[in-house]
Amino acid sequence: MGELQQLRQDVKDKARSIRLVIFDVDGVLTDGGLVIDTEGREHKVFHSRDGHGMKMLQQSGVEIGIISGRDSPAVTHRMAGLGIRHVYQGQQDKLPAFRDLIGRLGLVPAQVAYVGDDVVDLPLLRRVGLGVAVQDAHELVRRHAHWVTACRGGCGAARDVCELIMEAQGTLAPRMEDYLALD
Repeated sequence: MGELQQLRQDVKDKARSIRLVIFDVDGVLTDGGLVIDTEGREHKVFHSRDGHGMKMLQQSGVEIGIISGRDSPAVTHRMAGLGIRHVYQGQQDKLPAFRDLIGRLGLVPAQVAYVGDDVVDLPLLRRVGLGVAVQDAHELVRRHAHWVTACRGGCGAARDVCELIMEAQGTLAPRMEDYLALD
């Protein structure tokens, strides 16, 4: 949390107004590797701390959405387990899904954070109130992001984003205190 407290004020201000965080999957919630077995089934590895961060963020009142270019049963299963209802897969062009989601939630782009890792994420990253690149994102994505996570995609980057927003909104410290309570 020490690093979060030293964030630039403009990033904190942007994070304070976020009501929806949209995550890409491959390279953000995973390390970007694709494991395909001999039957052609795709397997993905998700970081458990990312999942817990996403649950905490939802409990703090911030919605979470997924917009992925690929379609994967593993993503469907993982997001259902995390209680994430806004899942758009197979979206080569992510803008229609973005517009649909913010329209259904009654939000404007300034209330949205988007987390990406590759150039296909730039159209969304550049439209939202808080554009975030994971630490190992393509250089162009890092250059256009408002903030870059300390962790690589699939290795805690989503947790970095969740804690950034919760810190800015004043919900992180009380949540951490819950874990420290002895009764």
